[in-house]
Amino acid sequence: MAKTILCVDDSTSMRLMVKLALNGAGYEVIEACDGRDALDKARAGAVNLVLTDLNMPNMDGLTLIRQLRALPTYKGVPIIFLTTESDESKKAEAKSAGATGWIVKPFQESQLLGVVKKVLG
Repeated sequence: MAKTILCVDDSTSMRLMVKLALNGAGYEVIEACDGRDALDKARAGAVNLVLTDLNMPNMDGLTLIRQLRALPTYKGVPIIFLTTESDESKKAEAKSAGATGWIVKPFQESQLLGVVKKVLG
């Protein structure tokens, strides 16, 4: 069965780019437009991996990670930040919130797939 990835980004084109790359590699993708939308979808059904942007309206990526980590089903689920931010203090904050990894935009498709394969095994 295909692994399911929740892709959270307020940019439709970014979600589409991620979805095309992941679908092409055999993953199923659920899209969410912000943290609040992502949290609703995450509660509706478990996913194997969460890819989230940092800066979004309604609920940012850091808040989303903290909320997901508070749910028993998401304690061990890998969460990767996909963001334009490359600031070390933001990375440290994300790590303490429970982020598994970090990919800086713009990214190469091969880089994205490499990280996804690594964390999903």
